[in-house]
Amino acid sequence: MDIDLNADLGEGFGPWRMGDDEALLKIISSANIACGFHAGDPVIMERTVRLAATRGIDIDIGAHVGFPDLGGFGRRPMQIDTNELASIVVYQLGALAGIAQACGRRMTHMSFHGALGNMAAADADLAMALVEAVARFDPGLIISSSASVAIESAGDHHGLRVASSFLADRACDDNGLLVPRKLPDSVIHDSTKVLARVTQLLEEGTVTAYSGRKIPMRASSILLHGDTPGAVALAAAVRAKIESVGGRIVPISRQSPAAP
Repeated sequence: MDIDLNADLGEGFGPWRMGDDEALLKIISSANIACGFHAGDPVIMERTVRLAATRGIDIDIGAHVGFPDLGGFGRRPMQIDTNELASIVVYQLGALAGIAQACGRRMTHMSFHGALGNMAAADADLAMALVEAVARFDPGLIISSSASVAIESAGDHHGLRVASSFLADRACDDNGLLVPRKLPDSVIHDSTKVLARVTQLLEEGTVTAYSGRKIPMRASSILLHGDTPGAVALAAAVRAKIESVGGRIVPISRQSPAAP
């Protein structure tokens, strides 16, 4: 099994730091880098890209695109005109692509952050509009997304590859969609439980939903949140688990697309 190990990085602002990006970059194989709207700024973006670039082709660089909501870390739903949201998406893609190019790297993928990602995953019309914006920007980009029929269908329609991502530390519903963070145990902090979920995914191809029901789950990538306490140790443990069952850590851009 080839699987990507992914984390959200660059989520500080100015002098404030969130997570140990440098340590995580020694473990993961792809990074979603905040583009200044839910977190991050130009200096942090460039620093993170340069740190990632030291790993060469062993790590993918992607844009983590969110709502313009620094105060809420992009985790609050916002009612914004769809055309405006599409422009916001393109703006953030352009920012990271430009910084990556200036650092001698290419942006390989993008993902929707927080509330924006949850809304697009559950709304076919919104997903279609935002995925179209990604396709207009760069039809070669891979969209990394948690399980979502809406985003996968939009990707198919616009000719974009969608790589399914399993969020190891977030609970999902029976359709594979992330449950709201306000629910108890929606964010899984116990590393033992996170590793058990990863083991179940790797060995059975299933995940236990919030309801307790087992549902099928295919994933090209396993994602950990860089702002989660103990993220570095957890990422190392997840990597060790993948390798212990014969898996290889491979960035999504170097994996063969999954058969339909």
